[in-house]
Amino acid sequence: MAGQSINDRLTAARLSIAGQGLAKSVCKATTEEVIGPKKKHLDYLLHCTNEPNVSIPQLANLLIERTTSASWVVVFKALVTVHHLMCYGNERFTQYLASSNCTFQLSNFLDKTGVQVGYDMSTFIRRYAKYLNEKAMSYRIAAFDFCKVKRGSKEDGILRTMNAEKLLKTLPVLQNQVDALLEFDCTANELTNGVINTAFMLLFRDLIRLFACYNDGIINLLEKYFDMNKKMVRDALDIYKKFLIRMDRVAEFLKVAENVGIDKGDIPDLTKAPSSLLDALEQHLATLEGKKGGATTPTQPPSSSAGRQSSVKNAVLALSNTSTAFGSAAASAAGPRQNVNGSGEDDPLKKLALEEEQAILELHKERRLKELAGQSPSGEGKGTNPFISSPVRGNVETANLFGSPSVDGGHAGASKASDDLLCLANNPFSDGISAPSLAPGDRKSVV
Repeated sequence: MAGQSINDRLTAARLSIAGQGLAKSVCKATTEEVIGPKKKHLDYLLHCTNEPNVSIPQLANLLIERTTSASWVVVFKALVTVHHLMCYGNERFTQYLASSNCTFQLSNFLDKTGVQVGYDMSTFIRRYAKYLNEKAMSYRIAAFDFCKVKRGSKEDGILRTMNAEKLLKTLPVLQNQVDALLEFDCTANELTNGVINTAFMLLFRDLIRLFACYNDGIINLLEKYFDMNKKMVRDALDIYKKFLIRMDRVAEFLKVAENVGIDKGDIPDLTKAPSSLLDALEQHLATLEGKKGGATTPTQPPSSSAGRQSSVKNAVLALSNTSTAFGSAAASAAGPRQNVNGSGEDDPLKKLALEEEQAILELHKERRLKELAGQSPSGEGKGTNPFISSPVRGNVETANLFGSPSVDGGHAGASKASDDLLCLANNPFSDGISAPSLAPGDRKSVV
């Protein structure tokens, strides 16, 4: 919390002298200060992703290079900056990370500063880097960002309108990304500094969007379930069982978000499908496989066509409520951050980061005031001015080029305006250009 280190200042100065403005901005966003990357630096980098003359590979490689630092703060802030650009920057940035092999090699990262907090944060850095790698991999496989696709609408929602075959290939990819995010697995007591707080907020927003998309895919899957062949039904049932497990893990993540002070209105409600639906799905698969017990029995009415349709209808209604809740939360979470020039950010963790940053600025201000108070009064500094070649003597008169000239009272009364038609009387340079008056006889010789 002591501000920028000497190494940060020297690196920024070196890059500034070299004219490497992009590298300097990356360095400024990933300093060793234990606070989240500053908004002005993130906004500038966001702007760079939209500029056609800025090299996206260069920007990405500069950030990846910062993750090779030995300091956990620099590495963590570099990952946060990458995540921020993937969420809110131009899609070219995500496309480059997905198409290249420049993944974050941080599976064995361990902070080398020798402090306990660095050791604790190293665990979350490894998990965070794994999620960002999975996020880029999902984009490479699916050819779109699950956090940015259109959701909720049955007419034009991406996963609501996807055919069964493609849906069965896409949902496992989405599940892997959700799993990587949930593996961050932090508690409210572990959010102890501005860096991990910023990372948690980005993960929270990603989870809201991912699960809304995930929920849409499951609704589409259930609507097509009873029209699939046996192999597809088996895969679909496995996907649905994994979805139920992830719902419980998502609920735990949202509890952590609530405990750290996020408004309950920003946390969506999870509505689970009725348990009878799982029984109906399993019975349908058993019927297709010809197992005993797959046929209808007096104690298993859902196996009938009417019962199955009722179970699916109730489940779709419940999951639609979840989609609506998560879609609204995703829209509200995207609102403040999309306005990069405004100050509409009202998240508690963001406020905490701003308060930490303000405390550091106040500390620098007090230190500077103490330094100024220890100096001598302002008058003493005149003698030590390096731009004054010689001390100024009190008896030396200097020409006043800008002030009004002093006029002698007696001489002023005798002069007339017509005697000085060229205004040479008040000109301080007139002594050098005025010529002596010529006698009438001398004028002919001059001519």
